[in-house]
Amino acid sequence: MDIAELQAYGYFALTATLVVILYGYIYHLYSKREDADGHDYEDYGNIALKDDIDDAPVSPISDDKEK
Repeated sequence: MDIAELQAYGYFALTATLVVILYGYIYHLYSKREDADGHDYEDYGNIALKDDIDDAPVSPISDDKEK
């Protein structure tokens, strides 16, 4: 086994590991959409698109203090 073959195996192993990490991270993002407080921050993705004065706010503001 020469160095080129060893590099090829190492490259394949590194690429496969990074693919598994990437898919794990993507799964984590879509399965845990809400944080610990229950906020879904994916709703804030449209904040720049829906910025007219007549559009509904992303998160409604209430005068009640939640505790």
